[in-house]
Amino acid sequence: MAPARAQIAAVVRNALLRPGPDPTYADGDDATWMSVDWPALQRTLDVGGHRVNVLDTGGSGPALLFLHGWSSNWQIFLLNIPAFMDTHRVLALDLPGFGASELPPEPLSIRGYARTVDAVCDALDVERVSVVGNSMGGFIGGELALSFATLVDRLVLVSAAGLSTERLPRRPSLTAARAVAAGMPYATRLESPVVRRPRLRRAAMQWVLRYPEKVSVPLAQELVLSFGKPGFVAGLQAIMDYSYRDRLPEIDIPVLVVWGRNDLLVPVEDAFAYAELIGENARVVVFDDTGHAPMLERPSRFNALLRGFLAGEAAPEEGVAGVRAG
Repeated sequence: MAPARAQIAAVVRNALLRPGPDPTYADGDDATWMSVDWPALQRTLDVGGHRVNVLDTGGSGPALLFLHGWSSNWQIFLLNIPAFMDTHRVLALDLPGFGASELPPEPLSIRGYARTVDAVCDALDVERVSVVGNSMGGFIGGELALSFATLVDRLVLVSAAGLSTERLPRRPSLTAARAVAAGMPYATRLESPVVRRPRLRRAAMQWVLRYPEKVSVPLAQELVLSFGKPGFVAGLQAIMDYSYRDRLPEIDIPVLVVWGRNDLLVPVEDAFAYAELIGENARVVVFDDTGHAPMLERPSRFNALLRGFLAGEAAPEEGVAGVRAG
């Protein structure tokens, strides 16, 4: 099947033919994150002359770092961070140009993002950290494991960019992104209706989430804070400008590759491509009936899977309901 026809078929299969969410979809408990005093855990760091918003739960446990994706913010991990605060020192940040972090004067790049994350860890006296990255955050996590190998001890790639994104048509993609960015000031006026109305929530978020209408209103309110940030176009360009495909076999730490089978942004085939390129130290787990954000869409199973992986289990999916390897 030709690539264009295959893409159309994938969109029809994954965006239009939806069986309906099962009871384990969007099973997170909002009380776990709404009871946390998040402002007290955040601070601003000066990194290379620009401000970066950093979340640090503190504690003496091993460090665990969450990296969000393109056009997102650290809040996409709100259903995951509380599950590890008692056992780990959990870190997250708004990547430069997104969330509450400034857009730096120099062009955004995947390598530049990795340097920023390394500088944040250095400022926080973190010498070793397990990294969980979603989408562009996974791309950055992979670059961290390659360029700052002594920093990263385990890596989780969640619907990571960096492989099929090499084939994105550059000019049309950037033109479309600029058009969307130009309309963002007007779109932000719709944030409240999008959050409150399930049908609008589906229309606005269906490229990321399999069933956006099932996400709670409080959580959706946190997610729409990422709309219209200055890194939108430059972040996409950073993704398309860089490739580390040939270097992936150099990653020799344990790697868990987690994907949604119905991801509309980064195809599930990339999960297996990542594992093949990295080698035997990478393990693939696919969530059925799930989109681009497995950790947000199915937090209970994701947190159980991550807990097993961090504990060093060879097959962390075993015993986790609804999860299987490959």
